Parts: sequence; structure tokens; C-alpha cells
Amino acid sequence: MSIEILECITYGERLDKTVAQALNLSRGRIKELLEDGRILVNGSLEKASYPVQEEDQIQVDLPEAEEVEILPEPMDLDIVYEDSDLVVINKPKGLVVHPAPGHHTGTLVNGLLAHCQDLSGINGKLRPGIVHRIDKDTSGLLIICKNDHSHQEIAKQLQDKTCHREYLALVHHPFDHDHGTIDAPIGRDEKDRQKMAVTAKNSKPAITHFRVLKNYKDYALVSCLLETGRTHQIRVHMQYIGHPVVGDPKYGYRKTMDTKGQLLHAAHIEFIHPSTKEKMSLDAPLDPIFAKVLEQLDKE
Repeated sequence: MSIEILECITYGERLDKTVAQALNLSRGRIKELLEDGRILVNGSLEKASYPVQEEDQIQVDLPEAEEVEILPEPMDLDIVYEDSDLVVINKPKGLVVHPAPGHHTGTLVNGLLAHCQDLSGINGKLRPGIVHRIDKDTSGLLIICKNDHSHQEIAKQLQDKTCHREYLALVHHPFDHDHGTIDAPIGRDEKDRQKMAVTAKNSKPAITHFRVLKNYKDYALVSCLLETGRTHQIRVHMQYIGHPVVGDPKYGYRKTMDTKGQLLHAAHIEFIHPSTKEKMSLDAPLDPIFAKVLEQLDKE
């Protein structure tokens, strides 16, 4: 990677425009760098719209460009639904969705390239067909688009909040109420760029609705309905209200169950089919580890 230090001699322009012009990069690329916490103003994160001041020092951390070839890899995919426009996968816990620098094999995209003749090219070579994502250790339903038309239609539904996604999560501590809404903006954690946090600075609106399905002695099973789709949204929001997801290595307790990652499962999804315009309603059974934990808690 390379570090660029920009000493600003002008002021009043937006941060994203200033950096884009100085480094000859697109505004889209600058947006990605900002979201990844790679652009700092006087050592702090700022919004894209921040008006640059004359004495500001802007630090830009540019990752090295990497030419990669993503190869098809035969993979046993759990296909919930498939047609000529899209395929819906029940992703297992532990499977990375798309390749990243230094991690180009063994991902869902590698398996999809072996399974499908075509995938949408909108998100580029590293993320063909990927219109939304779930974390490596989150299991459950994921829509993959086979052409650009389907990709654009599903992306619009996600943006318009007409694509409904429901997750099941086992969290620490029982509740004394049966439902709630968490309306708290999420942005990059200023102290740890690898984490997200509820913050008013450089953040976006985030809303999670939840229902308590069952209380246990030390835990609760909840259903979470996403109104927005921020990175790590459920994990961050449940930590924020004092009920971190069980097994979450990033936002949960250090002493917790050994569950190979967070007990979070994308169980249900509803959307309008991009071509037939029919309402699609799909469900996926729990990951075996999650199911076994619930079985043990029910016995207790």
C-alpha cells in the first residue's frame, strides 16, 4: 500500500472532490476509501461532504492494485431456488462470499463460477452476481443475479426497502419486553477501522426491528427484520442495546459459547421476481451448529 499526504492550499471544497482531483481518482473510488476508513483529515474520519480547511492535512491510504483471476471451483451449493435470472443460496457458516486481496479461492463466488454459465457483471470480477452479502460466519439466504437486469431490479428493491430480509439470532440475556426497534446510525469505528459502531460521525441511518421469540435463562432467540443494510448491522445494533449475538468474535463477549462464529442466520427473504414480477418468499433451515445449540437450550 502507499500513503499519500495532501497539504491543502485551498479550502471550502468537499473532501471527496478535493481528494479525487488531487489523486486523479473517481468519486466512486473515493467513496470506497472513505467507507473503509482509509482517508483521514488531521488524523480523524470525516464525511465526504466535509468542507476542507486551508490548514487541513489529508492522509490517504491507497491499497496496491492487484490483478487477479478468479477461477471456478466445484462446490456443493445448497440451492434454495434457481431460474435463468437468479439463484438463491443457503450459505453455510464459514464460507466467504467473495474474493478479496490475498483470498482468491474457496469463496462462494468461486463455487458460483463453476455452477453458473453467466453472472451479473455490475460489481466487477471480484463480485460477479453479488447484489448483497452476508458475513463469513453468518449463514442463510443470499440472492445471486445471473444478468445485469436482474441485478439492477434486486438492487433497487433493496434500496427502496421492498426486499424484506429476516434473520434469527441468539443473543445474550433475556428480554423483559417482546419487541422493539433500534434506530441508531452506523459508521466506521474511529478506534478500530476493522469494526463498525453506532456513531453520529461519518455514519448512515440504520434501523433494525426485532421480536423476541423465546427467552432462556441467560439468552434470548430473536427475529430481526432489516429496514436498512449496513455492514454488521444486526451485530452492532444488538451489542448497542446490551444483547450481543452469541459467539460473535468482533462485537460479543470474550467468554461465550464455542459456536465457530456468531449465531446469526438469514432465515427468510421476500422480493419481487425481476422478470415474472411474482412475489417470492423463501426460507432456509438453520445452520446445524445453531440448531444444535437451540436444542440443548430447550432441553435445559
